[in-house]
Amino acid sequence: MKQPYFIQPFVDTGLGNSAYLIGSHDTKKAILIDPLRDVDRYLYAASEQGLTLTHVLDTHLHADFVSGNREIAQQTGALIGASAEAKVGFDHQALTEDSIIDLGAFQIRIMATPGHTPEHISFLITNADGKTPEALFSGGALIVGGAARTDLLSHEMTHPLANHLYHTIHNKLLKLPDEVNVFPTHGAGSFCVAPASSERTTTIGKERVTNKLAQPQSEQEFIKRALTGLPMYPTYYKYMREINQRGAKILGGVPILKPHSPAEAKSLIDSGAVVLDIRKQKQFGEGHIPNSFGIRVDAPLLVWAGWVIPFGSRILLVGESASQMEDATRQLMRIGYDDVLGYIEGGIEAWAREYSVETIKSMNVTELRERLNDFTLVDVRNLVEWESGHIAGANHFEGGRIAWEEFPFSQDKPLAIQCASGNRSMIAISVLKRHGFHNVIQVEGGMTQWKLKGFETTRSAPNIIQL
Repeated sequence: MKQPYFIQPFVDTGLGNSAYLIGSHDTKKAILIDPLRDVDRYLYAASEQGLTLTHVLDTHLHADFVSGNREIAQQTGALIGASAEAKVGFDHQALTEDSIIDLGAFQIRIMATPGHTPEHISFLITNADGKTPEALFSGGALIVGGAARTDLLSHEMTHPLANHLYHTIHNKLLKLPDEVNVFPTHGAGSFCVAPASSERTTTIGKERVTNKLAQPQSEQEFIKRALTGLPMYPTYYKYMREINQRGAKILGGVPILKPHSPAEAKSLIDSGAVVLDIRKQKQFGEGHIPNSFGIRVDAPLLVWAGWVIPFGSRILLVGESASQMEDATRQLMRIGYDDVLGYIEGGIEAWAREYSVETIKSMNVTELRERLNDFTLVDVRNLVEWESGHIAGANHFEGGRIAWEEFPFSQDKPLAIQCASGNRSMIAISVLKRHGFHNVIQVEGGMTQWKLKGFETTRSAPNIIQL
């Protein structure tokens, strides 16, 4: 029997999120769920298939990206659907469990699924008669192998939301038939979730068997399990919910960046603009504008920019190509960094002809091992990586903390900064240099090279600086 609808996912691996286009080739109607802010790819896909977008829906007020709902509505006339509990400040259809979105070939029912956020809803696709559930778009209420975290709003709400999540999963979602397909928004790579499976979709039946949060357990056991192993998350998260509730500025597409001569760029920098260098770390280390943030475009940029660059900064880009610059602009707009002033025309080479550049020293792991006592070695990987094995005598200080917390290491010795391969250590060094740490050396290849050389590691009790 021919399926009355199709589902096209759009996965952003940098954010670890999926948006979904659901449409019917018969009725030529479609909806979009949880879109990012650069919406051209969704519009292109709908246009290629001759579809009219009737609705753009959000499962919740996202903490990790700016919703593309208003961009879609502005460009297509689609109706924005949001939880009535979200109390958004722009034109929308307030959705409750009494709401039904009927696209002819299929219906969408609303399920209140609080936990990840208080206003969270999920979208249940049923067949045209509205009786047989077939697919669940679960946002963060149920993901592959877990559920999205409940600690992003405040410490006071963490446990109450975990309690709501327990009832959402056990008293609602697990009541659905095993064959219902589940399409989460959050997945591997998202800081909205604890480490889970790399799979992006699942079924109710599979989660009933394999998801630890879906096993029979008390509320207390569930809450403890749900709050265990949660990683740090980027600082920009604290701004996203309010922006999505108020309604982000409509950009009308990916902004076209303005080129600036080195002299114009220097004037902007002197007036407070920050430089974001998106080249690879080796190129950044060989020469960059003083006080630049060095975050390569595939770091991923949006996570690390959102972690270390103050929100609301006026940003100048240094890159190598138009496509690299466009990629950076897309990533920045997804997380609300709208004040991108443009880029330095001619890149670092043009700048270097008129102004000074700085370099970053590096050393290989063999030299580090031979001279380990000459350095204060700082490992900037995350806690899980650190605990799985690190260099004896190293200090652990997660890279995302460096921009916002006191860096408690003496400069009596040179600082050797090490991560897994060199990406995060260069980001950390660019932040440290802005904070006045100049006797800093990057360990080339990080733990990856250290292990390839067969050098010893330890899993002793971590030497973590707690502030």
